[in-house]
Amino acid sequence: MNPFQQPGFYALLMCVAGIGIPIMAALNGNLGSKLNSPALATTILFMVGGVVSLAYLLLSGGIPKSPIKGPIKGPIPITSYLGGVFVIFYILSITWAAPKFGVGNAISMVLLGQMISMTVIDHYGLLGTLKHTISIQRVAGLALMIFGVYLTIRRS
Repeated sequence: MNPFQQPGFYALLMCVAGIGIPIMAALNGNLGSKLNSPALATTILFMVGGVVSLAYLLLSGGIPKSPIKGPIKGPIPITSYLGGVFVIFYILSITWAAPKFGVGNAISMVLLGQMISMTVIDHYGLLGTLKHTISIQRVAGLALMIFGVYLTIRRS
């Protein structure tokens, strides 16, 4: 099996992606503060991201259309495009909140929100995802996460 298809690779890739989130929050929060506009900083972030995404799309072979690369599979529900709304909300809110609340505090609360959301999405198999029924182990993990966030953000 291809090493890029191993669970360990996926775990490492997502850990690196996670490392980038607070870095992005700090950089964009700083940009928003200097520009005195979280909205402008978010727009700039997405413009840069759009250029990088477009370059990656073109370098990786463009939009799939042939059976070799894999055709687009049927109609796409309009709800599939709403991820962009959530990303915009996240970037705007972290750009605005991080300089006032602290990057660590903001990211801790984001992580907690992600854990709660992923538990509900996985349990019910929402939005076309794989279904992973909630277990005592997951509930315990969420409880520990809540306690960990509390310890992380509380003032000494």
